[in-house]
Amino acid sequence: MSTGNPVPAPPPAYDYRMPERHRLSRVGRWVFLASTIVGVVVLSALLYNVVNQAFGLVAIEAKLNPATLAVDGVPLERLSQDQLTAILQANVSKGLFRRLERDRPLALRTRDEVYDLVLERVVEPTIVETWSLTDSLLHRRDIEAGTAEAHPQAILSFRAWVNPDFVGAAQSSNPLIAGIRGAILGSLWMIGITIVLALPIGIGAAVYLEEYALDTWFNRIIQININNLAGVPSIIYGILGLAIFVRALEPVTSGSILGQAADPTTANGRTILAAGLTLGLLVLPLVIINAQEAIRAVPASLRQAAYGLGGTKWQTVWHHVLPNAVAGILTGTILAVSRAMGETAPLVVVGASTFITSDPTSIFSKFTALPIQIYQWTSRPQDEFRNLAAAAILVLLVLLLSLNAAAILLRNRYGRQGRYL
Repeated sequence: MSTGNPVPAPPPAYDYRMPERHRLSRVGRWVFLASTIVGVVVLSALLYNVVNQAFGLVAIEAKLNPATLAVDGVPLERLSQDQLTAILQANVSKGLFRRLERDRPLALRTRDEVYDLVLERVVEPTIVETWSLTDSLLHRRDIEAGTAEAHPQAILSFRAWVNPDFVGAAQSSNPLIAGIRGAILGSLWMIGITIVLALPIGIGAAVYLEEYALDTWFNRIIQININNLAGVPSIIYGILGLAIFVRALEPVTSGSILGQAADPTTANGRTILAAGLTLGLLVLPLVIINAQEAIRAVPASLRQAAYGLGGTKWQTVWHHVLPNAVAGILTGTILAVSRAMGETAPLVVVGASTFITSDPTSIFSKFTALPIQIYQWTSRPQDEFRNLAAAAILVLLVLLLSLNAAAILLRNRYGRQGRYL
């Protein structure tokens, strides 16, 4: 004889719907798996296309054989700076030599810079044809035969378009010596200004809205506008930056108010400072919203415990809320900085240069950025500039991943500290 109440059987409706629920669960799992696979395939195809253009065979012809420039049996690449200067002076026109001296005296340039001038102005190597990485690996024999027939004087070599020389060289109209040093420096200057502007203001606004602001109609309007500004197209921020920072605040952004704009070409406000401030406005709503979500995720019991121990509102926020929200705040900052690093439209409107050979030396300098450089190279008809654009894309991805990795390390470090406070 059994004791106790028998376990009631599940309702018939429950048994009836169980197979359907399991079937829907399996369908949902396969849909999510298919979405993940499609995303991975698309990203892999994109990365393959970039890498395929960044490496490959190149056929190069030179106007003058470098071997004829040897001095006493010493090849061109091993000559001293004085010997290279003499070769340059003897093989270029007097007007060009004077212009090079006027731009920057050859005696003040490094030996490598003079050597590059000799290659560019005397040897004048020219790319006659390029091939992708896939063609270079699979059809090398056909390429060698075709090059020997069509360009018998050309030298066929495998070239990695992304290399230390590419990263460290200035921009040039010659793709063989063109680099992205100025674009990298311009991007880093702008991102630094963007972080300095957006991070403290964004965190301060988020703390006020979450911890201090009352639920009034005015504060609700502020919150609605912040949410709307996060979705405004970036070109609108570019127009705003042009109207305010480039034109209205031109004495400030050009540096003329501080006596910094000795170069008249930088006295129009189209400087790194104007671009950084514009990008700061662009990402500010994102920083505020993500910081709000991070602060909102801190348990209310933590605040109540601090108040119970006699802590003030500010002490609670500073010593408990922010340390526990720092991981989420840095995550939002990662997303914001990544967006700013890849923006092009606002920089075009503000006045980024598409071709500039000088490096930025201050926040009041003319500038270009990696996205602008990539856009300028992809718009040119020569195939070799598309190879340069692919190499610049890889450098931009490395910079983004490096910034993200640094932010993740900071987030993990301060996130662990926050959990113990």
